[in-house]
Amino acid sequence: MQVSIEPGCIGCGLCASTCPAVFEMNAEGLACVTAQPGPSDEEAAREAAGNCPANVIRAE
Repeated sequence: MQVSIEPGCIGCGLCASTCPAVFEMNAEGLACVTAQPGPSDEEAAREAAGNCPANVIRAE
């Protein structure tokens, strides 16, 4: 699985709280991908993508 964040993040932090192994908030207050998910993190990464209010997280 590959995870990416497209432009348009609103900085809500939901992804970082849902899947901290993959996402964190940067100095600008926007989400960034810190690591690609391992097998144990794939479900949480998909959940973060599905719950993103800006719909900018891709988990494929």
